[in-house]
Amino acid sequence: MEIYDLIILGGGPAGTAASVYAARKKIKALLVTNNFGGQAVIAAKIENFIGHLSLTGVEMAKIFEEQVKNSGIEVMLDEIKNVEENGGIFKVTTASQKDFFAKYLLIALGSRYKNLNVKGEEKFRGRGVVYCSTCDAPLFKDKRVAVVGGGNSAFLSVIDLLPYAPRIYLLNHSKNFKADPILIERVVKEEKVEILQNVEVLEIFGNLFVEGLKYKDLEAGEIKELAVKGVFVQSGMQPNSDLFKNLLQLNEKGEIIVEPLTGRTSYKGIWAAGDITN
Repeated sequence: MEIYDLIILGGGPAGTAASVYAARKKIKALLVTNNFGGQAVIAAKIENFIGHLSLTGVEMAKIFEEQVKNSGIEVMLDEIKNVEENGGIFKVTTASQKDFFAKYLLIALGSRYKNLNVKGEEKFRGRGVVYCSTCDAPLFKDKRVAVVGGGNSAFLSVIDLLPYAPRIYLLNHSKNFKADPILIERVVKEEKVEILQNVEVLEIFGNLFVEGLKYKDLEAGEIKELAVKGVFVQSGMQPNSDLFKNLLQLNEKGEIIVEPLTGRTSYKGIWAAGDITN
């Protein structure tokens, strides 16, 4: 049985950076990931990746992959299904039923988009309810759409939709946005964008495809409807920490709690980094 010194879980910025450093330190390490780039791989335009004025998420992912493979670290492209510890050795099991063993783990599995968890969301998933504007914005040419959220991902979705949709409704649960000011400034001046703040989405409805949504005006207490053909869900991120809820200490958001200076988790031998942490 081969035992690595370190297994790194995740191929986003944190996991790939860790892989390069592990290789430079000549640590016997393995990177296990189902893709490179993490959540940013779907971004149409990235302007805050230092060293590059602008690039797409796919281009960034290719840079990550090339640098990792050039470092010489061993890579396993597969989905992680289970992690357990026995006798001081960690076992990582993948979707293809392969087992890998290590003395230490670094968890860098990032996060994913949250669901709205409202009536109709699951029914119309892929039939008007979507989560990736980069992938799906062109499908809504000449159609009215709604974007739900108030952070960077919501505002970037609106920007992605501007060339296609004649009317874009941006629905935010609170009175304040969490997005970067530069994104807010760009969106609020667009005439085709209507911003609805302090509202709660209650239901997405239609027949075969989305035809509209119901929302509650939290200030007035009124329930209203919007006629839209698409709903882009951008209501925040959920850490990919489900595998570790019985092993590690998590906070109320599901993020892995780590020591700020070291990245150590509550379990001996396990570290974590990136968006999966607090």
